[in-house]
Amino acid sequence: MFIKQITIEGVEGDVEVIHTQEGATVWCNGRVVCTIGAREDREKRFAKAREVTKIICGRTKGDEPVATNSMIHEVFDEISRVAGC
Repeated sequence: MFIKQITIEGVEGDVEVIHTQEGATVWCNGRVVCTIGAREDREKRFAKAREVTKIICGRTKGDEPVATNSMIHEVFDEISRVAGC
């Protein structure tokens, strides 16, 4: 099964993860949040997923995601699935 796009409802708006030839692009409110390369290392992809989780779950005053590590991993898995990693 190949997933081309996923939309996740977030506190700052809907987050769309769209497949590209290089990996995936993450959009929110009509702007690009980040691009994920299918060949990027796991740490870079996880750091980007952490930033996307802030949009989905919210942010603390210290600009940390209002999410558990498990929730960040769920976002990471969905982005990786669309990117084809």
